[in-house]
Amino acid sequence: MAERAFQVDLRGVVDLLSRHLYASPRVYLRELLQNAVDAITARGGAGGRVRIETGGGVLRVHDDGVGLTEDEVHRLLATIGRSSKRDELGFARHDFLGQFGIGLLSAFLVADEIEVVTRSARGGEPVRWTGLAGGSYRVERGERDEPGTTVTLRPRPGSEDLLSPPVVAELARTYGSLLPVELTVDGSAVTGDGPPWRRSHPDPARRRRALDAYCKELYGFEPYDVIDLDVPEAGLTGVAFVLPQAVSPSARASHRVYLKRMLLAENVEGLLPDWAFFVRCVVDAGELRPTASREALYEDELLDSTRAALGDRLRQWLVRLSETDPARLRGFLRLHQLGVKAMALTDDDMLRVVDRWLEFETSAGPMTLSEFRRRHPEARYTTSVDEFRRLSAVAGAQGVGLVNGGYVHDTEIIERLPDIDPEIRLTRLDAAELTTHFGVLDPGTELALRPFLAAAQRAVDRLGCEVVVRDFDPASLPALYLTSRAAQYQEELSQARDAADELWADVLGALDNATKQDRPQLVINHRNPLARRITSLTEDGLIDLAVQGLYGQALLLGHHPLRPVDTAVLNRSFLGLLEWAVHDPETPQ
Repeated sequence: MAERAFQVDLRGVVDLLSRHLYASPRVYLRELLQNAVDAITARGGAGGRVRIETGGGVLRVHDDGVGLTEDEVHRLLATIGRSSKRDELGFARHDFLGQFGIGLLSAFLVADEIEVVTRSARGGEPVRWTGLAGGSYRVERGERDEPGTTVTLRPRPGSEDLLSPPVVAELARTYGSLLPVELTVDGSAVTGDGPPWRRSHPDPARRRRALDAYCKELYGFEPYDVIDLDVPEAGLTGVAFVLPQAVSPSARASHRVYLKRMLLAENVEGLLPDWAFFVRCVVDAGELRPTASREALYEDELLDSTRAALGDRLRQWLVRLSETDPARLRGFLRLHQLGVKAMALTDDDMLRVVDRWLEFETSAGPMTLSEFRRRHPEARYTTSVDEFRRLSAVAGAQGVGLVNGGYVHDTEIIERLPDIDPEIRLTRLDAAELTTHFGVLDPGTELALRPFLAAAQRAVDRLGCEVVVRDFDPASLPALYLTSRAAQYQEELSQARDAADELWADVLGALDNATKQDRPQLVINHRNPLARRITSLTEDGLIDLAVQGLYGQALLLGHHPLRPVDTAVLNRSFLGLLEWAVHDPETPQ
């Protein structure tokens, strides 16, 4: 059976490019520039020149590159997708920008006809190749005195703006301003002195001012700092601009990436680790691979290692800053602490920076972990913000240092501290242990309170709570609701048992070994004047309402979740106390 070649519908291919490969038809000029620079590179000479002309509604791109013979025109320009022909001409070597390119096809995004006039530096007559969007082409004798190529485009209806002089000049500056060739648009120079980070300056201060101005021009902000980047294996150089304001870690960090000094894209993602959301980069890489659209980077081992190397560079900058400019480091940490915390989860050097320089919320005010441990050798930490807020004042009053580990990454960082120093002791707080720091009542007072305690226990017994009376600071707090981790476990187990079917309820019931010591405690503060008056009550009905009122207030002040039974008790005690406050003693109850 004879083999047959596929028939290519060129209009369908172009439609596929415009709808699914390229983000915008504006990339047509990048492809033309890319081909021109490749041709100059293939000629082997230093420098080279690309001239763009926009007169008369026609776009012309001239280069003094290697050019093509008639045979090469037939084999290269008329073949879609056959890379071996480019290999024969030398365009597949890594020195060239377009080794994965679609070539001239992108010009069909804006024009129905492409004209190429070329003369080979290897000899031969000039050739004119004309390609039509319908899928045909013709080759004829051309006119050109010097080796090189001229590509001419006439816009199709609706694409005139994309080939207008202002847009062409803007696209040339965007894509080609760093190219190592002379590039002009209608006689005006586009290329300058190469990448701004590689230019020479009289001193570091003037270089910094120049890079600040470059960042301002590109991104609209003056950077907090500038970090030089260099990854030799990827042929990468560039700069990272540290953002001067806080940003969300979930913000999409995109970067400006050049490949062999041709702009790949202005919004490339995945160049840096996810935690490095606090910088915006401009880099030029010679060895990283682009995707087929040349608008993103191809994920491979080289990109992985480059990403890790750039992350190391940012980490080294922070460590050096901690050693040379602590005040500047503190300013950075105030802006971008989440990124640094994320690094500290896996990097010991960054963990040391966080331990020494980053302030945490503590019961003694904002303070670094190292300083807090120095003041409180037996310090504790909480794993939630609510737990810290309800216990910090009480813990501080008892001389127990408390760190808030409830913010993003804080608990993980605290628990990792022994990795850098096994002597570090910072343990999680069990709220029930605070009662061991409270003052106990004298025997006489405790004996006198027994009738009250019995009545108070009856008032909250069905709520699963134990009532105790202690003497502690702050005196302004009438009562405190404390629950240990064991009590929390028993509460969760009880809720699961209530929600389970009969079989699982029996299984969970077998696990329930709760004791009174495991139950939450309502700790009434005998140092508080209101609490003392409540403990002197003798009427059972009033004791019920007052103790249940203290219970509800302690839950609310401690930001504890309210169960339906808690809400009902809180409402009943509030209304009952109002009735006691306004009732007429002469009116029968």
